[in-house]
Amino acid sequence: MRYGLALPNGGVDPQTMADLAALAEASGWDGVFVEDYIVYQGDQNVPTFDPWVLLAAMAMRTRRVRLGTQITPLARRRPWKVACEATTLDHLSNGRVILGVGLGDNISINDVGFTAFGEEMDARRRAKMLDEALDIIAGLWSGEPFGYDGEFYHVKEVKLLPRPVQTPRIPIWIGGAYPLQGPVQRATRWDGSCLYKNKTHYMLPEDVRTLKALVEGQRGASAHYDISVGGSPRRDDWDEERAYIKSLAEAGITWWIEYVPPDDLDKMRARTARGPLRID
Repeated sequence: MRYGLALPNGGVDPQTMADLAALAEASGWDGVFVEDYIVYQGDQNVPTFDPWVLLAAMAMRTRRVRLGTQITPLARRRPWKVACEATTLDHLSNGRVILGVGLGDNISINDVGFTAFGEEMDARRRAKMLDEALDIIAGLWSGEPFGYDGEFYHVKEVKLLPRPVQTPRIPIWIGGAYPLQGPVQRATRWDGSCLYKNKTHYMLPEDVRTLKALVEGQRGASAHYDISVGGSPRRDDWDEERAYIKSLAEAGITWWIEYVPPDDLDKMRARTARGPLRID
């Protein structure tokens, strides 16, 4: 099992984010993931930085850790631009990118990144946009002539080079609320999941086992598939946290993600430097 660190793209300047990524690598983390907000969690008083530029800075300061987003709301990003950005980052990092995608935050929290810019608010339409965007990104990553004619996106036949470093493509992880049908079915079609439990946030071992069985039923037991779980700060009781992680690992997760919220920089550095709470 691998251990990832999730960082905010708001409240921390780009140079410090690059420093934290370098510190994470030196401290034994296996991946560093960045949130993707236009206005950080809807708070217009928090400085917010572009996640792709942050990840590029991180790539220049690291050599080993995987890098990615958790998650990019594709309905407010042009899929061909995301395809190009992710490919560029994959080359810059020598094949260390993971693309995490989803619908974006529930509109009930008033995500200004949607409301202020006239983005699509209807969740069903956003879901269709997400599925179309994923098909386009995967098609453009093929390096072959690709065209698309969907409900929301239209691409005249075009070839984008270079292809990503990773083959057959950059891994795509799907985020969303488990066990809602849309996110779960979408997750089984791609390369991994970074789902959270609906209403309670915390996935349980039985949830992981059910998800794993569903994936294996559709893709076969031998197909590689990542199940990423977590996304919350570490609990005060480390023994309780370790027992929880172990129960999920035994159920089949492949990544545990710990979130470091924007805070006093000394606290953020300390939480990064202590390294992952390994169970082995």
